[in-house]
Amino acid sequence: MIKEHTNEKTIIEKLDLDGYVKQFKTFLAREKPVMMQGDINQHYRYIKALGKVQFPQPKVVPNLDHELARIKKQAVLSLDEIYAFVTMFSYFNTLSAVGFTEPLISWIQGIEIPDEIVEVIAYFTDEGDINPERDPTLFKIERAIKQNKIEIKETLYKLAHSSKLRDYLVDTQVHFNGGEETLLVRGGFNNAIKATVVARSSGGFFYILPQSISHLKEKESVLLSNKAEIIYRYCQDISVVFFKWERFLAFINKEYDRFDHYQARVSFARAKEYEFILPSKGKRIKLQDFAHPAIENPVPITMDFNKQIMLVTGVNAGGKTMLLKSMLSAVYLSKYLLPFKCDASQTEVGHYKSIEAVIDDPQSVKNDISTFAGRMKEFAKLFHKENAIVGVDEIELGTDSDEAASLFRVMLDALRKKGISFIVTTHHKRLASLMATDDEVELIAALYDEQRRMPTYTFLQGSIGKSYAFETAQRYGVPVSIVNKAKVVYGEDKDNLNELIERSTSLEREMRLKIAKIDAELNAVQKQKTMLEEEEFKLQESHRKAIATLENRYNAATKKAREALKVKESTEGRRLLNDAHQRKDFKPKEIAKIEALLKEGDKVKYRSHKGELLSLRGKDATIIIDGMKMRVPLSSLKRRGDTPKIKLKSKPKKVILNVEKSSVSVSVKLLGMYGDEAIDRVDKFLSDALVNGLNEVQIIHGTGGGILSKLVGEYLQSHPKIERYYRMQGNLGITIVEL
Repeated sequence: MIKEHTNEKTIIEKLDLDGYVKQFKTFLAREKPVMMQGDINQHYRYIKALGKVQFPQPKVVPNLDHELARIKKQAVLSLDEIYAFVTMFSYFNTLSAVGFTEPLISWIQGIEIPDEIVEVIAYFTDEGDINPERDPTLFKIERAIKQNKIEIKETLYKLAHSSKLRDYLVDTQVHFNGGEETLLVRGGFNNAIKATVVARSSGGFFYILPQSISHLKEKESVLLSNKAEIIYRYCQDISVVFFKWERFLAFINKEYDRFDHYQARVSFARAKEYEFILPSKGKRIKLQDFAHPAIENPVPITMDFNKQIMLVTGVNAGGKTMLLKSMLSAVYLSKYLLPFKCDASQTEVGHYKSIEAVIDDPQSVKNDISTFAGRMKEFAKLFHKENAIVGVDEIELGTDSDEAASLFRVMLDALRKKGISFIVTTHHKRLASLMATDDEVELIAALYDEQRRMPTYTFLQGSIGKSYAFETAQRYGVPVSIVNKAKVVYGEDKDNLNELIERSTSLEREMRLKIAKIDAELNAVQKQKTMLEEEEFKLQESHRKAIATLENRYNAATKKAREALKVKESTEGRRLLNDAHQRKDFKPKEIAKIEALLKEGDKVKYRSHKGELLSLRGKDATIIIDGMKMRVPLSSLKRRGDTPKIKLKSKPKKVILNVEKSSVSVSVKLLGMYGDEAIDRVDKFLSDALVNGLNEVQIIHGTGGGILSKLVGEYLQSHPKIERYYRMQGNLGITIVEL
């Protein structure tokens, strides 16, 4: 655990996060490591829920691990140690009144403080003292101590203003020295007053305690001793209670730390306007407007690292090292749910088991190791790690760049197969050229402003950057003549290569800008499309609501019509109501489409029978087959062809029908139907029965109030094709019809 804490401290310092962590810890109620134990996803849910409410700030409480160990041994705690536990109990009582949402509310309400502990809380005042009002003896002692102090003060005041001591007094104030009330006098005071010298001032004067108040001081000492005895008894009794509830105290101590972690993060994020990023399961690091907390006025970093190796090249002092530290810092801060500045909606940070930074130069007299040897030692450790992210600054530092490029190319390739990701900075293009063709390598160029002759602290993905060593030297004061001679020594061919690299970088940057512009325009079109889709949805919703309103009005109107018909039967009223139902249920477009196919007088085919269409009404049609009229569904008719319309005689001749029998029901149920709906169903049922040559059918209408049976009887009585009808014996809810 100590080694782990040391490693965390080292990585914090290497990434320049020590100032950030120090500032964060000022929001904690007590000192502790920044890391939290347990499920990070659960911690994230609690932190987000806590960020939605206002809560009281916890009081500063010392670490109580030592006190918990003493409680296990039945030791007697001091009043201050007991009050530290009481502070935690009281705080959780306060939190129970805060309007938390889930999951916080279940957690806080689940912490039930035992009645004996609640009784202990009541012993204390807000200042951490035993409440004297709960103990008459203590109350009397407190009053006596207070009165004694008043008497001491009054006695000293009289002495300070007495004439016999006036010539020896430096001033008339009462001075506290070593916890004692004293007077400040000059030498020779013993001629005027008997007193004890408590101390001597820097000016050569004396702080004295007059003997006239010595008896008052003795009385005060006795009172304080009596008070201490009473306090000690309370400490003994409370320590016994704490021993009984030792496990609960350990639990509350742990939960206080847990809540302290949450509240400190939320309070820090509010104070700094920072965002929380929950680590994702992948290994992608996508930063949008990230600002390293160590930089006062940073240029926001936007970077998408979705591969295993990021190789950063380019201008000197152009921010390569800070980019490396920023990427690792984002991983570290999100790993421990510490907030930072970024655009949270577009930022994604992967989870890594460990974070390593190979940044410092290890060479020193003390460790007797060269720079390159130190780097090799650091890399050797990486072969024992997995699922790590490693930052390496100036990777070829300390040896020949060409040899180092070949060595590091092979080592990086081997280490990434162990699941290790790298962010590497370099000034040398040999390594970049060796790794440029690898699909798992992301090339990053630090950009330089040629016109202003200074770095931009921005980066371009997919390019190798020029180092601009000569320009940097000139910018920092190296004479121009020296720089020009260096360029000659460097050689024209290498300079031309750098120009080609620079031109390639410029073209790449220009292309990225154009792509970004196209993306912006595409986003604008997409937003417009989204707006139109939303408007279409709103119109559809408005149309739906209008239809629903009309349907409600229709239902209300038909309901009133049915109620009116129940009071007074009307054949014409029922016909109009049926017509209204059909017009409502049958869509106008469908009616128009079918009517365009069929019209009155057309020869039609109904199942296996041939007939003529007499009339259309809604989604039903009236046809005549072999002199017999019937109403059938319009959708069941087919057109036969155009032949002269058959005229219906007033008294059709009696004909014999030879109808092919089909699977048709011999009964119909009307239970629960309205009268007009039931008659309509009976009409269609009898038509089908007649067409299919049935001799006897059943109409099931039930008994109920008798309304359906009455309506069915009236209809059957007027039907021309019914021989007779009667109620079934033993079941008056069924009518037998003979055709």
